[in-house]
Amino acid sequence: MQQATHTNVSGNAVLAMHAVTPVAAPSPAISIVGAQQNELLRALSREELVSLFDHLELVPLAAGKHLFDFGDKMEYAFFPTNAIVSLQYVTEDGGATEIAVVGREGVVGVSMYETERANCSAVVQSAGYGYRIKSAVLREAFFSGGALAQQLMRHTSALFAQLAQTVAGVRHGSIEQRLCRWLLERLDRSTSNELKVTQEMIANMLGVRRESITCSAGKLQEEGLIEYRRGTVTVLNRSGMERRAGGCYVAA
Repeated sequence: MQQATHTNVSGNAVLAMHAVTPVAAPSPAISIVGAQQNELLRALSREELVSLFDHLELVPLAAGKHLFDFGDKMEYAFFPTNAIVSLQYVTEDGGATEIAVVGREGVVGVSMYETERANCSAVVQSAGYGYRIKSAVLREAFFSGGALAQQLMRHTSALFAQLAQTVAGVRHGSIEQRLCRWLLERLDRSTSNELKVTQEMIANMLGVRRESITCSAGKLQEEGLIEYRRGTVTVLNRSGMERRAGGCYVAA
């Protein structure tokens, strides 16, 4: 009788252990159509893109999420699809200024050598999704040559051009021109003409006072170029915005 009781208790314990064992959720399947939402990946041949499938992982990118910070070892690179990522230089006192922006046209976090550390912070500014891949895998694929290596070099060149344009805009552009450029850069990477941004966010990224953004946004709204509601800017006249931005903006 005692032996039967012991067996029953042991069986219940085993069942309980099985009951509490967590089951990992399956990763979303990677597809050609899904991966090609990122323009850099879309530029690859079907064969080269499929060869990356075992290494790509679709992940949500929440607004405000830090993909990496200055000095971090970059474990992953990210190919945004509908998310927008801000590359920021952070000062010793904690202030942040935007130096570039990346969306579905490119990639964030490319590490060309194993001991490389991030020289800026990457913060998700508009929520969405992206594909991530381990930096070591992407590095190996780059040194193998092919279309992926060419696209990564092309993107790096475009990023340097964007950095140069940012510096020139700070030096020679008015606040209104810089605001127009900032909004247009997001419009280039957005699926609609409605942008979820605040005046405080824009002021922080441009390194100017919030009152200056309020004044400039008010002028643009009076001219019918944008419509501003709390937390939302709708671009009504893109061509007009481009004219106002002048030399501060070149389409991505």
